[in-house]
Amino acid sequence: DGEACNTCHSCVSFNEGTSMNIHELDAASNNSVDDIRTLVEQVRFAPQAGKYKVYIIDEVHMLSSSAFNAFLKTLEEPPSYAIFILATTEKHKILPTILSRCQIFDFKRITTNDTVEHLHDICQKEEVTADKAALQIIAQKSEGCMRDALSIMDKIVSFTGGELNYANTLEHLNILDADYYFKLLDAMLEQDLAGALVLYDGINRKGFEGDLVLNGFAEFIRNLLVCKDEKAAVLLEVVESFKEKYTETAKKVSPSILISALNILNEAEINYKSARNKRLHVELVLIKLCYLQQAIQLSADGSGLSKKKLIESARPVAFRQIAPLEQRKTKEEPAKLVIQTPETPKNKVKEEPRQPIAEPVVKPAATTATGNSGKLSALSKIRQQYKG
Repeated sequence: DGEACNTCHSCVSFNEGTSMNIHELDAASNNSVDDIRTLVEQVRFAPQAGKYKVYIIDEVHMLSSSAFNAFLKTLEEPPSYAIFILATTEKHKILPTILSRCQIFDFKRITTNDTVEHLHDICQKEEVTADKAALQIIAQKSEGCMRDALSIMDKIVSFTGGELNYANTLEHLNILDADYYFKLLDAMLEQDLAGALVLYDGINRKGFEGDLVLNGFAEFIRNLLVCKDEKAAVLLEVVESFKEKYTETAKKVSPSILISALNILNEAEINYKSARNKRLHVELVLIKLCYLQQAIQLSADGSGLSKKKLIESARPVAFRQIAPLEQRKTKEEPAKLVIQTPETPKNKVKEEPRQPIAEPVVKPAATTATGNSGKLSALSKIRQQYKG
């Protein structure tokens, strides 16, 4: 328990790489069920020296689902002397049944400065001459992974004969120099489309793909946005010799232009794979960037002009001309029946004397079969037919 003493048999054998109690499996290349079964068979044997046997499975998320299932029973009931270390960078790809049986330790990323210091110490021990700018480029390329940083530095040292500088590091890592991005920004601000296209033609002739240019220029714009505020200047991860240049350049460009340019580059990078003519795709992006200031100005002028027209066309309303609405109360009256009689002229009434009204004459009821109206009824007609 505790720190290693580096003097006992276990520590010495571990440092020399001859320990029989430590086993490592690369799951990226050994991800089948047979590989896991071989590992499970080795777990059955107790350690000959020491207390524990340690099994390290690197990139464990690369195991297949069947291999995980074969490993699950051993992981549920491991021997008392067995310790499993599952290393991965993509924890979400591991089965939940495996994660539920493990203690999870999330490691933070190594910062660029820490990576540079560690690489510098190694170069001093190995007597390798290395510029700090070159080490910073390697640290940024590794993205917080120390193993990748050491592998990159080892390859460059073997190719360059034990000398690391800014130029050969960029050449071996296929990274475009930041000076090209400063020149592209100058062409964009000066609206020099011809200069931007000629500059991109030179970059393309050097063998750099269009997506690398788009990605690098977008990262360059992001660094300029970071430099706009002193509080966010800590997030700027560039070579020390370029920090002052970034800060001075950021003062010349407005944030609206930088944000619009970043949106254009981000959208272009997403659609780059589906474009059939890659070069034309990048050139269209450069055209948009060179005329970005005019587009922003036209949109601002157009909105102001439309607002001005709306204000001029609007006339003040005279509130005096508007009369208040009167609510008339109507009483419900009952309906009346009106009968119109023809009016007679007054002169006729005076000239014509009143005539006596004739009294009605009442006639005695008829005793014949004809009835009151003098006509034969239906019953009388039937009787006459039978009599005749």
